[in-house]
Amino acid sequence: MNKEDIRIKHLIVHILDSTIGMPVLSDAELEYGSEVAEFVREHIGRICMGDDARECRFYERESEIYRLLSDYQDEDFIPVSQEIASRLYEIMNANIDIPPADLMVVRFKEGEEEYLALLKMNYKSLYTHRTMPLDGGEGNSNELIRHKSILPSESQRLSEAAVIRLSDLSLQVVEKKYEVNGEKTDYFSFLFLKCSAHLSHKSKLSIVGRAVESVQKDGFAEVERFERQMRAKSIIQEEIAENGGFEVEEIAEKIFDDQPELKTAFQDKMEKYNMVRERIEPQSENTVRKYQSQHLFTDTGIEIKIPMEQYKNPRCVEFITNPDGTVSVLIKNIEHLEAKL
Repeated sequence: MNKEDIRIKHLIVHILDSTIGMPVLSDAELEYGSEVAEFVREHIGRICMGDDARECRFYERESEIYRLLSDYQDEDFIPVSQEIASRLYEIMNANIDIPPADLMVVRFKEGEEEYLALLKMNYKSLYTHRTMPLDGGEGNSNELIRHKSILPSESQRLSEAAVIRLSDLSLQVVEKKYEVNGEKTDYFSFLFLKCSAHLSHKSKLSIVGRAVESVQKDGFAEVERFERQMRAKSIIQEEIAENGGFEVEEIAEKIFDDQPELKTAFQDKMEKYNMVRERIEPQSENTVRKYQSQHLFTDTGIEIKIPMEQYKNPRCVEFITNPDGTVSVLIKNIEHLEAKL
């Protein structure tokens, strides 16, 4: 989804401050200008183009939100948004660990697709100033006050939000666990939306990385494991850079090409997540950033960061296994060296 192509059709904000004991529901749509529209588009874009969102499907029989949206018409935007907000507030009010927020309900179009976004804007506390007249009316006194209902900026990721495609009621959901009945729970999807979730691309990539590391840890001695882990990271980075992602089955062939027993062990781990034939396509630069360089940490406290392009170039860096089993790192052909304080 391209945020520049998002066209907002309807927008409303409901105040869900659980500290005041009742929701403050708006009876009118929000009048907004270009700055607010850009603020909303930025948040929707972060959800749809990031790797934290999980693709979900409603439990059709159990979900009140599904029932509301299955017969949705734009003339019902305000009452539908109010009922959605009320249901969310009931859950928040019964579980004090869920933070108070404003719920922004956005009806928008991107390309030919129609969507509804539920953006939960959790409050944060910041200081601001206030000017008060002095006693007697002559002069002013400037004070600092703590404002407890500041909304997230456009650069911040929302903790809980959903973007729903109205044609088939599929969802993209981001959420954070909060304590419900003494247990950390994905309340936004489980209790509020009542939908099932697949793993996000970010989670899938993390699972693959951990599985590769675990299998290699069991299969190789320390020095060889170090080299194998760097090679695996290089292979994953190259597939993402050149192809936008990779098939788990194919990446296993490349990483464990000469170790069929380790390939089998890796596939067994992927089977637990039903990911053997999964394709992983991360979209966010933040998700793949750790694959863009090799980070090395020695037992003597030295840290080395090598960009992946230099790591792959034997004219830039070389790893030497010494007769005593130690490893030397040779950095070559340096034209300019700079030290920073």
